Amino acid sequence: MKIALLTDGIYPYVMGGMQKHSFYTAKYLALNKVFVDLYHMLEEGQDPYLSCFSEEENKYIRSIVISFPKLDSLPGHYIRESYEYSVRIFNEFKKNNESVDFIYAQGFCGWEMIKQKSSGLHLPPIGVHFHGLEMFQKPANFRSRLEQVLLRKPTLFNLKNSDYTFSLGGKLSNILLHTGLRKEKIIEIPLGISKDWINAGIKENDAKKRVFVFVGRYERRKGLEELNKALESIKTKFDFEFNFIGPIPKNVQLRSEKINYLGSISDPEKVKSIIKKADVLLCPSHSEGMPNVIVEAMASGLAVIATDVGAISVLVSEKTGKLIERADPDLIEKAIVEFIQMGSAKLQRKKLNSKEHIENHFVWDRIMEQTILTISTIIK
Repeated sequence: MKIALLTDGIYPYVMGGMQKHSFYTAKYLALNKVFVDLYHMLEEGQDPYLSCFSEEENKYIRSIVISFPKLDSLPGHYIRESYEYSVRIFNEFKKNNESVDFIYAQGFCGWEMIKQKSSGLHLPPIGVHFHGLEMFQKPANFRSRLEQVLLRKPTLFNLKNSDYTFSLGGKLSNILLHTGLRKEKIIEIPLGISKDWINAGIKENDAKKRVFVFVGRYERRKGLEELNKALESIKTKFDFEFNFIGPIPKNVQLRSEKINYLGSISDPEKVKSIIKKADVLLCPSHSEGMPNVIVEAMASGLAVIATDVGAISVLVSEKTGKLIERADPDLIEKAIVEFIQMGSAKLQRKKLNSKEHIENHFVWDRIMEQTILTISTIIK
């Protein structure tokens, strides 16, 4: 079997959830001896051989580097650049003139292929994956709403004209159904995680002080403004520790000896070490897909407080943490206080349940078996 995987970058060369998903998809397809034509971008000077893959994996992965266009800074430039990038991928695909069995397109990367196929060009089955589908979720503010409006029409074209659409599950599948997609066209496959994230020894926190962590960048949809209001309200009332990992601007950082801003950390082992020392991950987003950080935190043995958006309910429940209805400061505060006051034994059960839930259902080996089986059924 040969699959063309179209993406706008792969981790660790390009950072982001979709890029990390592309890396692991290529890696585990190769480990299962599936050939991959990997269409992706690299920054200038980065290694086109892709040393992020092992020598054995690179026997099955062919790296095809496509330059990402920079057109202008006018409103809608991202959409225009994404379409042009998809044209460049299509032209390179035609030039290679090699047959593949399936085309797996991340986001807008398959836009031109989908357009050409809908106009009658013979191409193999195309599956498109828009991950979080944030353009159809509740916006954080008016600016977010305007950005969503710009993205909806091209997204709908890709969704409705592709042969299949991948969904991470949960509310995301409902969003796809509401756009008018047929249920049989939707392929539900969650994110996975490598086994080395599974924490074998989760120690019970006997101390009264609970340790919380947030991992991510300062982006409006991440709910940091609401989280800050919650922390501001409780920082003098309770004993706790809160660690932020990510580029949080100085002007929005809270002043408290209980709150630490660790900045961007590029070393994954250091991030893993900090996460494993925490008790609870906070993910109070207005919109999400299935965040890698939640899967990683749960595999590390953390309970999770998160908003019930995207596919988060597939991961988080009362057994593994707490789902809150929306990114609201009062709801976030109430949830944090509940975990500060929670008994050690109850918290430990949630942490162990988190690890077991990921270990049983979200390890990449299992996810890729499901992916390969599904694609094999399609191309028969």
